[in-house]
Amino acid sequence: MQILWTAARALLYATGFVTVSLYLALLVRNWDAQVPVLGAAQHIGMLLMASGLLMGGSSIAAFVAVGKGTPAPFDAPRRFVAVGPYRVVRNPMYVGGLTALAGLAIYLGSGAMLLFAILWAAFAHLFVVLYEEPVLRTKFGREYVAYCAAVPRWLPWR
Repeated sequence: MQILWTAARALLYATGFVTVSLYLALLVRNWDAQVPVLGAAQHIGMLLMASGLLMGGSSIAAFVAVGKGTPAPFDAPRRFVAVGPYRVVRNPMYVGGLTALAGLAIYLGSGAMLLFAILWAAFAHLFVVLYEEPVLRTKFGREYVAYCAAVPRWLPWR
């Protein structure tokens, strides 16, 4: 029963975050000189959206199943999570979200939305470096430090 409650909270928090991010992304789209995108670019955009959503969703599932927590900083996992997508990159939720957002921008042909995605990535980087990583180092100690040495922060190849 506890895991269902944790999953429900994770779904609620993730839905809220995605809704706000999507709303802002669509809001900046009003600044576009809308360019129709056809063919291969739309397919690439759809592929990026799908892969980003899959990575983000599997990251949330790992937080719930292994970490016994949610993506929200105020309801974070109680156990260290280094499974699933966390084996190849330390921040797969952010990577998945950015990939999905960039895919949507490409699918819609929105330069303003692509610029928003870049700014979103910069904000995420600062949040991770200035807040999340110090908190995780304090919370999980040597285990997290060893994990950081072995797994890259953003790009799965190193």
